[in-house]
Amino acid sequence: MKSAQTEYLRPAAAEDVPALLALRAEAEGWLRTKGTDQWSDPETGERAISKWRASIDEGRAWVVVGESGEVLATVSRGPVDRDFWTDGDHPETALYLYKLMVARNASGRQLGTRVIDWMSRLAALEGRTWVRIDTWRTNTGLHAYYERLGFKHVRTEAPSHRRSGWLAQRPAGELAMPEDLLPVGLQEGRYGGAASRVAVPHQKG
Repeated sequence: MKSAQTEYLRPAAAEDVPALLALRAEAEGWLRTKGTDQWSDPETGERAISKWRASIDEGRAWVVVGESGEVLATVSRGPVDRDFWTDGDHPETALYLYKLMVARNASGRQLGTRVIDWMSRLAALEGRTWVRIDTWRTNTGLHAYYERLGFKHVRTEAPSHRRSGWLAQRPAGELAMPEDLLPVGLQEGRYGGAASRVAVPHQKG
């Protein structure tokens, strides 16, 4: 009999920043062992972390936590990146997924897949057509991972000041693991009463 999943999503908070920075550092080290230069530029890392903190403040960053409250994964959503997507792509029709990371000690739980499914459901609820991503142009292993999850390569952009630019999208509402949906966590009521469901912030534009 399959054991019950204990992981759930909740909005990231300021107190999660140390855990998120540790997750980022772990991901950087792991990527180096995979023969990719992704996130190898310190300036890129510093800029990304600054934007990450802003995403937390704006309610755009989420974490997956385990039974003991430990951070196992994170994902953010954000506005369209105009270095890559143009008016011709109808940017308002998509939800843009960023900074998906899973702790190495949580590998094998399919958290990345389940987080993407959650974002896909959210995109559909908002009436969007696509979930879109951009990834490091040289990380072919990551490209293959997203393609296995149903993303289709749209094109590759290569602005001189960016190392990302492999663009892909998946239809909103499409699920890779419909039998194992990742729940949005329940938080204890403000006055100690029954738990209340976390509201999901919608992205404008």
